[in-house]
Amino acid sequence: MDTANFAQQRKTVPGLQGLIVRLFDVMLVVLGALAASQVRFEDLTQSRIDTAFVAFAAASTLVLFPTFGVYGSWRGRAMLRMAGQVSLAWFVVQGFGLVLMFSLHRTDFISRLWFAYWMAMTGGALIVSRLLVHAVLARVRHAGMNLRRVAVVGCGSHCHQVVRNIEGSSASGFRAVAAFDVRPVTGTIGSGVPVYDDIVKFAAYVRSHDVSELWLALPLSEERTISRFVAEFRDDLVNVRFVPDMRSVALFDSGMIDLIGMPAINLVASPVPARALVKKEVFDRAFAACALIALAPVLVAIAVAVKLSSRGPVFFTQKRKGADGRIFKIYKFRSMRPHDVETGVVKQATRGDPRITRVGAFLRRTSLDELPQFFNVLRGDMSVVGPRPHAIEHDELYQKVVSGYIHRYRIKPGITGWAQINGFRGETDQIEKMQGRVEHDLYYLRNWSFGLDMRIVAATIAKGLVHSNAY
Repeated sequence: MDTANFAQQRKTVPGLQGLIVRLFDVMLVVLGALAASQVRFEDLTQSRIDTAFVAFAAASTLVLFPTFGVYGSWRGRAMLRMAGQVSLAWFVVQGFGLVLMFSLHRTDFISRLWFAYWMAMTGGALIVSRLLVHAVLARVRHAGMNLRRVAVVGCGSHCHQVVRNIEGSSASGFRAVAAFDVRPVTGTIGSGVPVYDDIVKFAAYVRSHDVSELWLALPLSEERTISRFVAEFRDDLVNVRFVPDMRSVALFDSGMIDLIGMPAINLVASPVPARALVKKEVFDRAFAACALIALAPVLVAIAVAVKLSSRGPVFFTQKRKGADGRIFKIYKFRSMRPHDVETGVVKQATRGDPRITRVGAFLRRTSLDELPQFFNVLRGDMSVVGPRPHAIEHDELYQKVVSGYIHRYRIKPGITGWAQINGFRGETDQIEKMQGRVEHDLYYLRNWSFGLDMRIVAATIAKGLVHSNAY
């Protein structure tokens, strides 16, 4: 029995087809470099393309893209996540290339504008080419071709939901053709899917109608039923997959993991797998380094303004909790005048707070006071995107009164997050405000993807820098 969640499955594109896809990506890398040169220099004879750099990028694409699951089967999976995976893989390829060129002291021969054009044009081409292929496959599948016929064994509403999900994702390449309800229901599910309550008739239908997938959408308590269907189809060429109904016991969407060689399902644990956290870590460090370099003049100007605005240090530091509750020191530009602080009490800033300087008011309103946290990201204390960290005193208070609060620390806290771009910023003077923030943070944890991170970063830049609740 294949117990891996079907949504996590990554079947490698086989044989000649896989080779063609890889060679096509290499071609896009090379053509992207040439196109970027044409845009940058207009005359290819005077272009400054480093052929070694391009060749290394092409070779790295062949080696690294499979590592990021770029060539896995995307049947039934979100295209936004695919775009995120491709973007991250291309970003890492170019990062390795820059490191190599720097080591060989060849960066002076590379046009920065050409590199930016190459990065954007090739990344866009890699994503668009896959979206076009997906669109073609979607039309083919809508026409009834390239489909995998699925029979669902379920229990009550979860069985119905799985069938509806299949019917609502016609472009995924799956089609529900039969269902077996452990709690017998007469009639049909959805648009004409027959429902069986006799396992002999159900098995005969599966074998006679070229069904290639059997999904067991059952709770863990139905162990006997699971074993019965596995035994029934053990000698058939049918993929048997377990789609567990974990709603009654799991905090987050459950996923299969390998635990010292044994398959296990997470019930209360970080919903972001370790492999994804590594990719997130690579992106965070690279993004923070680029941001600090690009924003260096702004950081210096703000530091001077803060120093001249009032006496006291440039930076404000405070202890916060990071991933798994680890304590770290967060950095911000100081926005308040020095004042006495009562031990164990943290007073949040309020509208018209006399402690805030004029420069500080501007920094807080535009969130520029948060920029030093890129140093926290570079040190590994924080992430670019994640739940915002609160003062430790507030953690101790809200953990007792807000449901699910502690699970915000399943991953590293972020400079920006899903709650912040949805309006949950600034003072939390009511429990309802903190509850709303926590609900958004938990939604982010349940639905994390690299594509969602990019969406949050873009939204933060577009609309998140200035907000009426930030003071």
